[in-house]
Amino acid sequence: RGPVLHIVVVGFHHKKGCQVEFSYPPLKPAEGHDSHSLPEEWKYLPFLALPDGAHNYQEDTVFFHLPPRCGDRTTVYGVSCYRQIEAKALKVRQADITRETVQKSVCVLSQLPLYGLLQAKLQLITHAYFEEKDFSQISILKELYDHMNSSLGNTSLEGSQVYLGLSPRDLVLHFRHKVLILFKLILLEKKVLFYISPVNRLVGALMTVLSLFPGMIEHGLTDCSHYRPRKSISEDAGLQENTPHLDDSVSAGDTSDTTLGMGRGGTKVAGSHSLEGQKGSMPFSPSEKTCNGAQSSNSAVQRLKVPSRASPASSESDWETLDPSILEDSNLKEGERENTASEQAENLLSSESLPITVQPQANTGHAVLVPGLISGLEEDQYGMPLAIFTKGYLCLPYMALQQHHLLSDVTVRGFVAGATNILFRQQKHLSDAIVEIEDAHVQIHDPELRKILNPTTADLRFADYLVKHVTENRDDVFLDGTGWEGGDEWIRAQFSAYLHALLAAVLQPDNEKTLSDFGTVFVAAWKNTHNYRVWNSNKHPALAEVNSSHPFQGQYSVSDVKLRLSHSVQNSERGKKIGNVMVSTSRNVVQTGKAVGQSVGGAFTSAKSAVSSWFSTFTQSTQNLGD
Repeated sequence: RGPVLHIVVVGFHHKKGCQVEFSYPPLKPAEGHDSHSLPEEWKYLPFLALPDGAHNYQEDTVFFHLPPRCGDRTTVYGVSCYRQIEAKALKVRQADITRETVQKSVCVLSQLPLYGLLQAKLQLITHAYFEEKDFSQISILKELYDHMNSSLGNTSLEGSQVYLGLSPRDLVLHFRHKVLILFKLILLEKKVLFYISPVNRLVGALMTVLSLFPGMIEHGLTDCSHYRPRKSISEDAGLQENTPHLDDSVSAGDTSDTTLGMGRGGTKVAGSHSLEGQKGSMPFSPSEKTCNGAQSSNSAVQRLKVPSRASPASSESDWETLDPSILEDSNLKEGERENTASEQAENLLSSESLPITVQPQANTGHAVLVPGLISGLEEDQYGMPLAIFTKGYLCLPYMALQQHHLLSDVTVRGFVAGATNILFRQQKHLSDAIVEIEDAHVQIHDPELRKILNPTTADLRFADYLVKHVTENRDDVFLDGTGWEGGDEWIRAQFSAYLHALLAAVLQPDNEKTLSDFGTVFVAAWKNTHNYRVWNSNKHPALAEVNSSHPFQGQYSVSDVKLRLSHSVQNSERGKKIGNVMVSTSRNVVQTGKAVGQSVGGAFTSAKSAVSSWFSTFTQSTQNLGD
């Protein structure tokens, strides 16, 4: 058997909603290729393959994860290509096609996380399938199944094809310095929700962030979708009674008659394929004879420990990312800023020496992987990938509205998830951070978490180093093992070096000064995570050869002050106001040709008051640092 488990066609029926119309091999071996029934574990498959709001786009691509069948630990990786076509263009029109457009998705369910490679092959076949204008012609889909299994049968996960379509360069261009904030958020195993439409932009950005973690795409997601689907509304009611703190959440069962019942294009869905119609009385257990297309294993679903505390209450403030202490009025205690403040005061205007930087070492060969004794993941000599997406921490590149209950499920300790429905974004109390991809905003609700993620000067140097290499025109420099300087492989190598340095620094005795470059409070928070405890439970001798200091350590200089001010202006409300005032001033000067007149005078008065307030705050902060 090859890596591809099934080829599935999902269509939208004007009465029944999203449903499976074809599967090869059949999703249930005892039934035919055209059966609409689904395994209980995969009951959300139609809603993932045919995304919410798909009627607004001619075509789209979805990456999604399905839970394992029969309780084994292997995630099923799904790639779906959606298209719609006018019904009048069909050569053969079935009787149940009553709408002006026909919407279908062709999806591949695979055992290998080859998202971009599967997408490239699937897009061609989907185009050809629609060009037939006769959806009963399924021979091309069977040929796709055979072709993929023959061509991907010996595919290695160590090559660059794993990252096909995932561009860290584009990510840095869009998010700039905030890329490191996203990286650290996931290291802390927080509840992170990505939001944008259409889905292809959503899943592309989310999976690109994960590709910055060494080995994560290849070997770190095998346990990332281990959740239990809801069985019925009655079970939802029982869950609500047992967990009263979830009462404020919006469950999929509660909205199935309203929001979920509205079909694409506004048609009411009132059939057996709505969420509540697919009830099941059997518990989630190894009851099927086949597991992801293979023989059943004896492993059972592990009960997960209830989190000790829920997510912090939502804040109505419009924070974008952080709370830069230089620009904002702050009530911080002296001890909370001593990790960087005292060092800045001591070295603020010292030498102009450049920060110490290191290029990642060349990748001279395939890494030797061994099964982790605790994580169960395939690990390299440094303990990568970290066991982030294990034990109830989910990775769901696209979440259907029917999965909304997972955000408040007591067995889910955290998630990195993507959504296109605004309902997810409005429920701020269910996540720690919301990443609005369109505007490159990272809204962190908890002030304490913002303090933890406040970048150190060394972190700002690192982020600025990446941004400059990506944005500036420079001579092409090819580095052995890391590709072109400023390219995708090079950026991933930089994050790999950053993470290796952090791990090596943690192992050193008397490492307070070294860890302060990564953020003392951040490291302390990270040491409380599951992935750190799993990693620290094993020995990793290879880290002895890694430089145990921040790649951008060094004495503070005037350039660091400029970098800190630039970051603060870009990432605080007061800084944004100053920037807007300056833009308004410049516009008025250009329009009038002289810095006089009522409009310009008003702009300068506004600018003067804003800047005066800003500098008084900055001066006070500087005096506090000196004290």
